[in-house]
Amino acid sequence: MISYKPFYETLFRKNVTEYALIYKFGMPANTLHRMKHGKPITTTTLDTLCSILGCGVGDILKYVPEE
Repeated sequence: MISYKPFYETLFRKNVTEYALIYKFGMPANTLHRMKHGKPITTTTLDTLCSILGCGVGDILKYVPEE
């Protein structure tokens, strides 16, 4: 299972809000909704988030094995 928990920790650490991602950087609100509900995102979106936040993939998501 993919977890986006690191994404929210990165947002907090970088002092960036979801509002800023949507209105300042043009990130679709639907993308953030999908992430909040654990749905898949594209690698293009992942690349865009890494670029905006100046971070690596591991700062956006992590793999959590299902038990």
